[in-house]
Amino acid sequence: MKSELTLTVPEQLLAIEQIKHTFAARLRCMDNKQWDVYPTLHTDDVVSETWGGLPGDKQPQTEGTSNRVVGKDRLTRAISTLLGGPTAVTTVHHGHAPEIELTSDDTARGIWAMEDKLWWTNGDHEEHLHGYGHYHEEYRKVNGRWLISYRKLTRLREDVTEGFFDYLQAL
Repeated sequence: MKSELTLTVPEQLLAIEQIKHTFAARLRCMDNKQWDVYPTLHTDDVVSETWGGLPGDKQPQTEGTSNRVVGKDRLTRAISTLLGGPTAVTTVHHGHAPEIELTSDDTARGIWAMEDKLWWTNGDHEEHLHGYGHYHEEYRKVNGRWLISYRKLTRLREDVTEGFFDYLQAL
């Protein structure tokens, strides 16, 4: 059941701006490998289904379900292993054109157009991935802060060099 939205229009606009800030901070933390800050942007029980583009044997699993990570600590470990592990992976993540809807005074959902680029050196040549798609997210206000509580990544296209996933261990 949807809770009643009682926020004033200025309060709604402020909430949407705070959600945008949280989303942008998450992208920045990934690209700058700020793994101490990354979990603070998520609820304790966050669910992430953003791993579908990985080879099946590399995807993380939760209770036998592939492409799913539950909990901010496990999510931080998985993403830091993917992007900040033994192989240096340079990343650039962009989020555009957010469609954010407040579903109650302390919950919201949003869809963001996304683009990501990742590079790493494989011997004497560079491997890369260039992806396009959408983040589908849910947010919850916890102790006065808007945090990410759910994320699913759907990709429309990936341009990937043949050896891009060679560096990746199972998450």
